[in-house]
Amino acid sequence: MQVDSLAEQLFFTTLRIDTVDLAGNAGSGTGFFFGLKRGDMSFPFVVTNKHVVNNMRSGRLNFLKREGDKPLIGQGFPADLLDWSTAWFGHPDPSIDIAILPFAPLEAQIKQQTGTDLFYRLVSAEMLPSDAQLATLDAIELVTFVGYPNGIWDSKSLLPVARRGTTASPLQVDFEGTPRFLVDASVFGGSSGSPVFILNQGMYTDKGGGTAIGSRLLFVGVVAAVFFRTQLNQIVAVPVPTQTQPMARQQEMIDLGIVFKGKTVVETIEAFLAAKGVT
Repeated sequence: MQVDSLAEQLFFTTLRIDTVDLAGNAGSGTGFFFGLKRGDMSFPFVVTNKHVVNNMRSGRLNFLKREGDKPLIGQGFPADLLDWSTAWFGHPDPSIDIAILPFAPLEAQIKQQTGTDLFYRLVSAEMLPSDAQLATLDAIELVTFVGYPNGIWDSKSLLPVARRGTTASPLQVDFEGTPRFLVDASVFGGSSGSPVFILNQGMYTDKGGGTAIGSRLLFVGVVAAVFFRTQLNQIVAVPVPTQTQPMARQQEMIDLGIVFKGKTVVETIEAFLAAKGVT
């Protein structure tokens, strides 16, 4: 498989996270690779939701090997972190469901101890829409998110699943006064931590009706929660479950996902760097 187009590269931005909680229940979620530059320095991280990694007894990150500059499709490298409970750093706001793991030390350790090279593509902070770009986005935009819904992936190639939907609330507005927006899409367990993109290829239009020739890839957020209809006919928002288990008959997903905006990832990284004395 060639990794040339924007769409092809998205399949290598994520990794599957497998966990075991304190009660011994297995679960899975999505993480993705994210890089922030400061001057000449680059800081890569694995990003997911707090609820995917917190209060877990153990966890495993599933990477893909590489040879030269090409992925070794189907050849994975599972990494069990012995210090799982302390490895992750969460957004300082308890209500913002974003957690990060420094990736550079882990990648170096894997290379040093096993000689294994990992293949991945970083989602860059430069892919966040600028204020000028946000102003051109319409209230309803097509979105693409990549991950492992209900733990589903291609177990032979070890590649994730891509899904599409639309924004269900304007990206320029903070939903309920928080740094979130809604997507009209089927968001299932295992999609927690999936990166959300606006991906246009060949041609796209802005909200003023102008047409641009070319491709566009913007990173806009991280899937974190979903709305359910309860047996009392109430609509409630809950974190996307990480366990693969039957849903109670009285609960019904209404295909509305909650996404934390991409800027919350940068905020988490900046809080981490500040805590480490990196200025």
